[in-house]
Amino acid sequence: MGLLSKIFGGSRKERVDELLAQGAVIIDVRNPGEFAARNHKGSINIPLQQIAQSMNKIKAHKKPIVVCCASGVRSAKAKSMIAKEGIEVENAGGWRALEN
Repeated sequence: MGLLSKIFGGSRKERVDELLAQGAVIIDVRNPGEFAARNHKGSINIPLQQIAQSMNKIKAHKKPIVVCCASGVRSAKAKSMIAKEGIEVENAGGWRALEN
């Protein structure tokens, strides 16, 4: 990450890449049907509507979290919910963004 990225927070992609390098857990918040049809290898599926009740499971990973969905809208909501719990989290946007 360059100096300006460090000062201004960098791009979302840089932040996601940094967290993945640290061993972040990828949580796909799409519904189970969407997830089953296609997903990023190694990601786990916790649908958005189950994030609140899955917080203990998320915390148990004791790692940064990267959330994704189809377009980034649901994962933005999930990021907000997870961040409120004091967990390091970034929104990757659509899951395909993780497919470098």
